[in-house]
Parts: sequence; C-alpha cells; structure tokens
Amino acid sequence: MSTNNLSYNDQGGSDSAVEVGQETTPTSSNAGAGFGLFSTNFKKNDDLKEMLESNKDSLKLDAMKRIIALIAKGKNASELFPAVVKNVASKNIELKKLVYVYLVRYAEEQQDLALLSISTFQRALKDPNQLIRASALRVLSSIRVPIIVPIMMLAIKEAASDMSPYVRKTSAHAIQKLYSLDPDQKEHLIEVIDKLLKDKSTLVAGSVVMAFEEVCPDRIDLIHKNYRKLCNLLVDVEEWGQVVIITMLTRYARTQFTSPWKEDGLFDENSETAFYESDEKKTKNGDEKKSYMMDPDHRLLLRNTKPLLQSRNTAVVVSVAQLYWHLAPKHEVGVITKSLVRLLRSHREVQYVVLQNIATMSIQRKGMFEPYMKSFYVRSTDATHIKSLKLEILTSLANEANISTILREFQTYVKSQDKQFAAGTIQAIGRCATNISEVTDTCLQGLVLLLSNRDETVVAESVVVIKKLLQTQPTQHSDIIKHMAKLFDNIAVPMARASILWLMGEYCERVPQIAPDVLRKMAKSFTSEEDIVKLQTVNLAAKLYLTNSKQTKLLTQYILNLGKYDQNYDIRDRTRFIRQLIVPNEKSGALGKYARRILLAPKPAPVLESTYKDRDRYQLGTLSHTINTKASGYLELSDWPAVAPDQSVRNVEVIEPVKEWAPSLGKTGKSKLSKSSDDKFYSDSGEEKEKGSGSSSSEDSSSEESSSEAESDEEKSSSQSSEESDKSSSQSEKSSSESDSEQKKTTKKPPQKKTVKPTAKDRSYLLPIVCGPGERLHGFVSKQVPVSLSLFSLCILTPCPLSCAALLLQVSGPAFVPEKSHDLLHRMTGKGLSAQYQFPRQPCLYQPTMVSVQISLTNTTDHPLEQIHIGDRDPTGLDMHCFNAIECLLPEASVTVSLGVDFNDSTQAANFQLCTKEDQFSVSIQPAVGELFLPATMTEQDFRKEQGKFAGKTASSGALVLVTVELRELSAALITINTEKSVMGPMLLRDLKRALARA
Repeated sequence: MSTNNLSYNDQGGSDSAVEVGQETTPTSSNAGAGFGLFSTNFKKNDDLKEMLESNKDSLKLDAMKRIIALIAKGKNASELFPAVVKNVASKNIELKKLVYVYLVRYAEEQQDLALLSISTFQRALKDPNQLIRASALRVLSSIRVPIIVPIMMLAIKEAASDMSPYVRKTSAHAIQKLYSLDPDQKEHLIEVIDKLLKDKSTLVAGSVVMAFEEVCPDRIDLIHKNYRKLCNLLVDVEEWGQVVIITMLTRYARTQFTSPWKEDGLFDENSETAFYESDEKKTKNGDEKKSYMMDPDHRLLLRNTKPLLQSRNTAVVVSVAQLYWHLAPKHEVGVITKSLVRLLRSHREVQYVVLQNIATMSIQRKGMFEPYMKSFYVRSTDATHIKSLKLEILTSLANEANISTILREFQTYVKSQDKQFAAGTIQAIGRCATNISEVTDTCLQGLVLLLSNRDETVVAESVVVIKKLLQTQPTQHSDIIKHMAKLFDNIAVPMARASILWLMGEYCERVPQIAPDVLRKMAKSFTSEEDIVKLQTVNLAAKLYLTNSKQTKLLTQYILNLGKYDQNYDIRDRTRFIRQLIVPNEKSGALGKYARRILLAPKPAPVLESTYKDRDRYQLGTLSHTINTKASGYLELSDWPAVAPDQSVRNVEVIEPVKEWAPSLGKTGKSKLSKSSDDKFYSDSGEEKEKGSGSSSSEDSSSEESSSEAESDEEKSSSQSSEESDKSSSQSEKSSSESDSEQKKTTKKPPQKKTVKPTAKDRSYLLPIVCGPGERLHGFVSKQVPVSLSLFSLCILTPCPLSCAALLLQVSGPAFVPEKSHDLLHRMTGKGLSAQYQFPRQPCLYQPTMVSVQISLTNTTDHPLEQIHIGDRDPTGLDMHCFNAIECLLPEASVTVSLGVDFNDSTQAANFQLCTKEDQFSVSIQPAVGELFLPATMTEQDFRKEQGKFAGKTASSGALVLVTVELRELSAALITINTEKSVMGPMLLRDLKRALARA
C-alpha cells in the first residue's frame, strides 16, 4: 500500500485515478500484495510452491494453511498437487495432517495425480509410529480410485492385525469406505470383520460393529460368539461406539430370545421360589402357573446397559431407553423414565428428539410419565415445535384424575401469541373431550366461548373442533349450531366457514329456519368465496333442496347455475353431478331415486387420534421414527421368535484368570501369549517336550487361562485381577506379585555403553515356597508329573556383534504392557502442568541402547502453557533423546510424547528438568530392573548350548541372561540365572523371589 501512496504523490491527481483503476483489476501485478490472500493473481501459486519446497517447516505450514483456505473459498488448487505430495513424508505432524486433508480433497478429481502418493502411504503403513500408520490408512481409504482397491484391501488386512488398537480401529473405519467403493469385496471384508469382532480392545469394538452394520447386518452368526464379550465391554467403549453396539444388540436380541411380554405367563427370573414353594404356588384347579424364565444372555444385556442411563451423552441414554422399551419386561421399563426426563434440560434439538420418543411411549403406557407431568408444561421460551410435542404428551397423559389440571393449563396456552401453538391447544382440547366423556360438555362450552375471540385463527380452529365434537352427539347441541350460524358473517377463515356450512347441511332438519337464510347469504357472495367454501355451499343447496324444496328451490338453481361456469373444474364437475342427482329429468335415470340416501346418509363420527399413534412401527431413536418415514438403511426389528433358538451358539470356552507368573513356571501346552508365531515366548523344543510329558488336564486348563489373560486388553486385565482376590492372601500382595511378574516377563534392557570385561557366573538358588492351609500353586505341578521345567531367556542388546548362537535369537514383543503409569510431575508442584510416565516395552526408535519412555503431559490450568521442553540433565553426560518442544498446550488438553533414555545398565534414576516458558521443574524417572530387559525366543538346544558356555567359562554370549526355573516336590523351586552381569543377576533374582513369595 505504501507503493500505491508513493505513486499517487508522484504522478498527481489525474494519473492517480488511472493507477487506482489498475489496482482494482485482478490482472494487476500489485493486486496480490495489495488485496490479501484470496487474490486471483496466478503468480501467487508460484510463491506457494517455493514455500512448499523450502527447508523450513514453518514456511511449509503457512503455505498449507493458505492452500486449505483457498479450497475453503472454492478456489482450484489442484495444480499444487505435486508440490504438496512431496511433503507427505514430513516429520511435522501438523503439516502432515494438512497434506492429508488436501490429498483427500483432490484424490478423486485428480486420480492420476493421486496415484503418485500411493507408494508414500504404503511406506507410511510400516511406520513405527501408530499415529502415522493410522493416518496413512485413513487417507489411503479416502482416495476413491477403483484401481487401488487391491492395495486398500491388503492395507486393511494388515492393519487389522496391527499391535496398536488405534490402527485396528482405523482399519474398521476403512472397511466401510472400501465397501462403498467396491461392493464386490464384501466376502473378503466379512472375513476382516469377523477377525476384528474377536478383538478384545474397547477402542476397536464400536468401530467394527459399525462396519458390521454397514457391510453385513444380516450375518447374525458372526455375533454369536462375541455377544457376551460385547455386553461386558459395553461400559468401557467410547460413547458413539456404545450407541452403535446397543442398536445392533437390540436387533440381535429380538431374533434370539423369546418375548418377555407374555401375558399368560408369570415372570419368574430365578427358579428358587418354584423349588421351595412348588406346593403352595398352585391355582385352585391344581395346575401350576406358567412362568416365564428369562434367558441369562437376555438378562446380561439388560443388566450391562442399565448403568449407561447415567451417561452424559444423550444418544447413549436414548439408545438404552429404546433397548429397554423393545426388550425389557413391562414392569422394568419404568427405569428409563427419569433418565429421559433429565434430558429435557438439554438443547432444543435434543429436546425435540427425546420428546418424540416420549410421545410415542406415552400413548401405550401413560403411567410411566404421569408422575413427571409438570416436566412437560410449556415454557414461554420453548420453540413452537417443542411446544407442540409437549402439548401432545400432556394430551396423552390426560385422565379423569388430572384432566382438570391439564385443562387449566390449556386455558393459558390458548391465549398464547404463537397462533400455531394456540390452534394446536384447541385441537388438544378436542382430543381430551373425545377421550374423556366426563369433560365433553365442559370442553364444548369452552370452545363455544372461544368463538367470540378476536383472533381469527383461534375462532377458525374452534369451529373445526366443535364440528368434530358435534358429530358424536348432534341431537343435544342444536343451540351450538344456531350460535355458530349467528357468528358466520364475522368468520373469514375459509376452513371455518366451510365447517359451519357442512354442519348446517348435515343437520338442516334440526335448524329448518336458519339453514335457508344461511344459503341465501351464500348465494350473494358465492363468486367471491374460496373454492372449499363454494363446494360446501353446493352441498348445502343440494341437501336443503331435498329436505325443504319449497323455500330453497330457486336458490339452489341459482347456485348451480353459478357453479356451472366457475373457473375451478372441481366446482363445475360437482355442480353437474348434483344437478343430475337432485333435479329429475329424462336423462337422470334411476340414480335420482337414491339422492336422499346418498347425500343425507349418516356419517361416522371422526376419531381424534394422536399423530404419534402409528410411529411405534419404527424403532425408537432412529431417523425413521423421527421423520415418520422409512429412511434409507433402516433395519426393521423382527418379531419375537415363538421358540428361542439354541443358546449354545453363544457359548465360548470358560477361561478362569490365573496369576500372571504361572505360565513361566508351569507352562505345559502351546504358548498363546502372542497372537502371531513371531511373538512366541517359549522355545519350540521345550513345548514339544512338555506336550509329551503326560501333563494333567488341570495344567492344560491353566495354560489356556494364562494365554487368555495375556491376550486381554488393559481394562480386561484389571477386571480379571480383581476377581482373583479369593485365590491370594491379600489384594495388595497379589498386585505386587503381578507387577513384579510383568517386569520379569516383558521387559527389555538397553546395551551397555561402557566396555566391561565379561565374567561368566553361574548362580543357583533354592527357594522354598510355603503355602498356607488349603492353598496350592495353580497350574504349577500336577500329581502325575512331579517335576516341571520352564526355560526362558532375556536378551541385552549391545552394539558389539553377538555370538553365532545369539544371532539365532528371535526378539519377541511384549506379552503384556501394564496400564499403570507413574507420576513424573504432580499438578500442584508443576503449577498446573501434570506429567505421568510409563514404559511401553517397545524397542526404542532413536537408539538401540535406549529404553523407550512415554510421557503424558496435561494442562490443568485455565490458560495455555507454552514452550514445554526438556532442560538440564543430571548426570550431565546422561544420554537422552528429548521430544520436540511443545509450542502450546491448551487448557484441559493432553499430549503424549516419546522419550529415549540410556540408563547405562543400571537402575539409577535419570534426573532432568521439565521446563515451560516461565518455569523449570526437576523430575526423575526411576526404572525397575525388569524394564531393562527384552524377552527373546530361542530353541531349547540353543538355550542349553548358551548355558553350557556360561558353566564352562570358555565363551561369553555377551548379551544373554538365561533363567531356568525347576519345580520340585514340597512346593520348592530351583531358579538358575546365568549372566555375566554380576549386578543384574541378584536384582532379577530378588524380583523373582518376591513375586513367587507373594503369590
């Protein structure tokens, strides 16, 4: 803009006008600089390309933000595709997210260009970071290019077996996208869905059920084995996953269980009373009453969903409410009432949906919501559609006991300034008068008084409702008809005038003097009336001609002549029909004989019903129920089966939880600690030997129990551990035992940084394990096999080459990662910054000598924290890979970062400073000895060979820690640890001893 001012001053006033005019054109060279971001100057894209090709992430990030802004404005940014694709491999997560957004936007339009990025995403699918893998799969599945369907299918199958539940969740989302792109892949996708349904992670459950609903909702057989697991995991699933699972389980239950609403049976949940009082509970005939026994799986579903009525998510509460409405016995449905009424305090959008469901429920079961009637009183701040729904519910709840209260409330509503609401109130009064005969006369009198109201809408609606009420008992209300005839001239609303004319014609014999006079007035204004009024005028003339032809013959002929030439063809047709029917002539034929029977036939009284009466044909809480029309994708609820299907299809192998250290001491079957063969924890030869040792069935069962526990997710492990309290001396001892065992089985150790001369040592310790009265070591020693042997090796990775035997090692993944985290910085000490750390037990990506540590940072203040980073370290030479500085952490936000620490083969704490922009806090990470080890798999032959090297002291494996556990009689165990680390051996032995003693 300074350039513009300079040119104005230099060139004078006349030239300045030209200069300004040139600036306003989009082709001006200064337009981009002078008029901001969204200029149409195409040279702007060159600047963006330069920024995207720069070495600074800040410039790239700024360029991507501007590109996304262009897209939001509707500008075409497809020519930047090659420059954007180059940044897919950026390490900046925020930049990568914007690149993904851009690619998803232009992938379908620019299919040829989109294929350029496929190889990049395929590489990202192998990235060690789970967020990168998930993001790559998400974008890959969003590229709707049919040619890459096989690539997408392969990526989904690999992601479904990923170690990270977050990646598996993303694969479930990708299933739906691939199915919409290529429905022919349905069978392959069903296989993936079946696999993911068996996943025990709560993070995956909701997403895979959603994929199931989209791809194969009719494959109920896939749910049988997973039904009980889904019911038990339901409480821990995320909120939207809960909604999907509950909806699916509702459909499932309607096909697998019998109806709990049988009126001829007595509900009996358990059979104890029938057992003890069988003689007393008999009818007078001597026949025992028929009782309904609820399926245990049916009861499991109801019991596990009931706590979700307290959920903060409205959709979850409504889902549970519809489940109880469609599945629960009638005497148990009342538990949903209070929760639904609570939702009426939410936003008006929530109120609308909840009130629609309540309106449907209140028609069938008034008693449910009658105690909460005041919650449905209309407020002045309610929107019109909310008022109408509350009015509908109040009308449905009306009975002899509360009708007086409701009518007093309606009197106030009639005076409302909202005309539509006032008209709805009058209709509600008419419904109350029809349903409750005791107040019919009272309602009619009140409606007649409303005929004198100044508001035309109120008067017109009153006339229409009175007309319907009079049809029920016309003989008693001729005075009302006369009163309405007197008000006819003052009523201008067409529907109201037509209703009065219909009443005059229908009951013309009861008002013989008034009806002809009304017809005379209508003959004068016939040409200026609305079409609906003209039609009723023609009907009135025909009826009066048949009942009182002397007075109305000429008037009728006059009106028929006017109607014969009316502009509306309906009126012309009606006029010709009436003339041929009532006026006899040669062409009329025999139909004229039946004119009276046709026109003056008795009409049935109209039934005033709720508009929500027929909505129960749709499942509550669905879109179809809301719009009262079957929506696309709606799945109808099936009827209850007459005979319950076989419930054994839901049976799975009963697995009892055992101590986590039991498999390492008494393993007698094939190890199931990992789902993949690469993650085996025990040696293959050892397994074969143990299989042939004639182990008892009790040992086999304990082996299966341990494998189940190892495969379970963190929430499942914690719940199972709580169930083991009756098998241990105390809960505290059990927890300590499990913690120590976890460290022993799944930990790793970084390599030594200093050069240490190997000194092979062989240490043997006899540990007496004393059991209390009635206790035994579960799954350790059977009666048939007096001695059981278990071998496992722990590997210390070093930068130096290992021996030939060591090269045969297979480093296995962690069988279990504890959920427990340790406090790094308390929020009070950290002035609102809270930090916790845990060991993920994964190989460190930064250096092989480091231990991976995950730190979760949380801002508990009400203001953002800036520049969170690692400061000084103690000792100064501590080798640590720090995380990138966090620019800003918003209030109540959390972020997880990764840290690599080289503990230098010791359990000494790593001390450092956690800094923000304003403060510095001294923190410390203390590793347990178990966190310094990495589990490795080798054959028994190699294990014995390495153990012999230790005993002979002729060679050193350099990085191996070999542990042998031999169980002996009288509850004794011999533990042998072979290691060249004189410090690590006793420390590991101490932890093993503590774990066994506390068990």
